[in-house]
Amino acid sequence: MKLFANSQAFPEELLNDWKAAWPKALQVWSRFTRLREAKFCTTHKEAAAEGLTGSFAMIRLVDQSVVIDLQRIQKLGLQDYAVEVLAHEIGHHILSPGSVTEQFRLLARMRRALPTLEAHAPMVANLYMDLYINDRLQRHSNLRMGDIYLRLAKFQAQDKVANPSRVWALYMRIYEQLWQLEEASLSFDNKSSGVDEHVRGDAWLGARLIRAYANDWMSGAGKFATLLLPYLVEDAEKNSNQSLLTYLHDTKDAACGSEPSGAQEIEADELEEITHPANDERISGLEEQIEADPRLSKKDHSLGQRREPFEYGEILKAAGITLSDHEIAVRYYRERALPYLIPFPVQMNPSLPEPQMEGVEPWEVTDPLEDLDWMQSILQSPRPIPGLTTMRRLYGYETSKQLARQVMYLDLYVDSSGSMPNPQIQTSFLTLAGAIIALSALRAGSRVKATLWSGKNQVTHTQGFVRDETQVLQVLTGFYGGGTCFPISLLRETYANIKAEDPPIHILMISDNGITTMFDTDERGNSGWDIAARSLAKAKAGGSMALNLPPSWEVHTYLQDLKRAQDEQGWKIHAVTAFDQLLAFARAFSQQYYGTRFTKT
Repeated sequence: MKLFANSQAFPEELLNDWKAAWPKALQVWSRFTRLREAKFCTTHKEAAAEGLTGSFAMIRLVDQSVVIDLQRIQKLGLQDYAVEVLAHEIGHHILSPGSVTEQFRLLARMRRALPTLEAHAPMVANLYMDLYINDRLQRHSNLRMGDIYLRLAKFQAQDKVANPSRVWALYMRIYEQLWQLEEASLSFDNKSSGVDEHVRGDAWLGARLIRAYANDWMSGAGKFATLLLPYLVEDAEKNSNQSLLTYLHDTKDAACGSEPSGAQEIEADELEEITHPANDERISGLEEQIEADPRLSKKDHSLGQRREPFEYGEILKAAGITLSDHEIAVRYYRERALPYLIPFPVQMNPSLPEPQMEGVEPWEVTDPLEDLDWMQSILQSPRPIPGLTTMRRLYGYETSKQLARQVMYLDLYVDSSGSMPNPQIQTSFLTLAGAIIALSALRAGSRVKATLWSGKNQVTHTQGFVRDETQVLQVLTGFYGGGTCFPISLLRETYANIKAEDPPIHILMISDNGITTMFDTDERGNSGWDIAARSLAKAKAGGSMALNLPPSWEVHTYLQDLKRAQDEQGWKIHAVTAFDQLLAFARAFSQQYYGTRFTKT
């Protein structure tokens, strides 16, 4: 017998009844519906361990799960609504959002339609999805969805909660419009329902929106958010009680544990002007349009059709994905680089010598058994005598003319001084260039060493040349924002330990004109020019610099050190200032410097 925290015995029959209701709830949607069995938690502590807090139910998109807090179910008086509650949660998996990507898309639209109140986007999105699910269950499946809201209102009235939410009043009136119920029939106390003429008009628009966009709910998301926006502002100003809305928030952490994918793209309809439902002819039926709220006019804060890293991160956090800004940046640049990955160029070396049989010689008992050639031994005598008639083959070796595939290593140095953009906040094309090339190298079987540097003693790097893409991306997406002092000693030590038989290495610098500090004198008094030249010679595969420079950088006198590095040492300088140039650099880097240079015999 399980016990609640207040030591009251938990009714086992309640647990059994809800387990028995699970198959019935699945059949409400289809007899072919298949989900893993719901997790029924008998205490708040057990529910919290599953990630359920605040609400009495939740979904998890990562493993297609439904979690129920039976202790809170009993507290709210919802014991008799097992099929209704479970069918509603299943509806989130079947109808809306259905997947992590759809959740991202919905939240992006909600956030854009809620200027200054973006933090409310997850809750507004949840209310919006619930309308479609509950409307279907109430009207088509004859489930008692309205009774659940009435029970919740009754519970709140018993607790004598003051200052009720205006959002709740509008939301209940929308349901009453959808289901043709009398006004305030979903409120336990009609006098405190909060319904006035303004609410009545907006509730009618909300109900029309749900009907008009029933088969295209994603397109109506922003319009629903604009409808709730004034009520959210009013609730915030009056500090209204939001407890009932909290009980409904079953998708708060729906994407928790998921691998982010698909949240970077800005779809075309996102950039369209967001209109109030009263201004949508599809909803109101009026040809004469009302002037839209100027706060909701088209705003494009992203470059091209991609979100900025900070915007991408806010969507992930709103969906319940708990990652640090640095971890989000790693995922952002990995996902953004994937469509542009190119096969990393390889150097062709002669393959290993091939063995050639040259004859036979006696096999002695001290020789390895696997060297014994039984055929030659039997030809010598039908009765083999070890050391006398036993034979083994002799092999010689001939150097092959065929070239073998050898992958070159990549040595990345990323500038993280104050002159460089923070890749965790805004898109850094130089970071993206490094990500594309590094991931291409790793895909081809290469190893990469990545170094992040800024001012003196501000340096971090991978532990040598590694195959772990996460380690590399963590370095690429880091940020110091300090001074500019290239780690000459690290370059010196790296190539002091390179042996002649080691694979060739290409050195790639990602920076701006601050890269010229690599030619300064190191702490031992050595010339940076000499260290750079020795490093290039030992690397054997050349060096490139992807720098944030003006297109005609060669004519500027303050960049003459770069011109000298290009002319005297052979550094390949690439000015990268825009996305199209970035892709051109990545492709040229592969094809020009590696594609054909080492493929001839």
